[in-house]
Amino acid sequence: MTSLCNNHMVLLLFLSIMPSFNSHIFTRAASTSPPVTRSQILFFTQNGSKYDYDGDDENQSALPDVRVSVKKTSVHQERPQLCQHNPCVEDQLPCANLSQQTGCLCPGFSGASEPPHAPQIHDLLPVKEGPNSGKVEVQWCAPSSVVSGYKVTIEGNGSPQEFKDSKRRGLVGYLEVGTKVCVEAVNSAGHSSPSEFSCKRYEPPTTFDRSLMVGVIAGGVILLLLIVIGTVVLCKYLIYQRKDRDSNDGLGNPSYSAAGTL
Repeated sequence: MTSLCNNHMVLLLFLSIMPSFNSHIFTRAASTSPPVTRSQILFFTQNGSKYDYDGDDENQSALPDVRVSVKKTSVHQERPQLCQHNPCVEDQLPCANLSQQTGCLCPGFSGASEPPHAPQIHDLLPVKEGPNSGKVEVQWCAPSSVVSGYKVTIEGNGSPQEFKDSKRRGLVGYLEVGTKVCVEAVNSAGHSSPSEFSCKRYEPPTTFDRSLMVGVIAGGVILLLLIVIGTVVLCKYLIYQRKDRDSNDGLGNPSYSAAGTL
């Protein structure tokens, strides 16, 4: 009987201890489980201010409308242009000055420490009018070099004529057909060497004789008049021959009498 009471006492004691033990276990389990955290999201607006977002669905509608405008810049590089400089035109601004003013490109020039390249003779033309009529004018083009002046030499004449660096033409006097003329460029380092382009023999342009031209025109007019007169005479002769033939055919017909009746 005593043992049975003792068993009941142990059972009651165990039942009284169990609720506190369960609550202790659940409390410990809850304390050891990691807390649920939400990551924080930062948004940057256009003016540079930050906006916090904690992940709640309720705040999603309150998110700012972030629009990033990207400005596209296109780099347009202009291709350098060649300088508007004609080496055959005189008294114009040097190409180096044009390049400094506008940024254009000049052809490759040899420096002042090197002898210049040979210029090129453009033409030898006789002067037709004015006080220098009959004299020959030489025209040339500048080389791609630093030039301080030009010298024009004539075959058979020992003293060359000198011209400024800006000149591209000059009178050389009266020349005979076949006379050789050369142009050389000069600078502080020396002078250019003669070449097939810097020398030329004088060949006057062929001119049509004015009297011969008048004769040809007059001959053409006379020939045209002769053709017109001959055509008119031939037409009249053919008309006369036709009328004569028609009259002879009418008189030879026996069906007609001299009075014109049958």
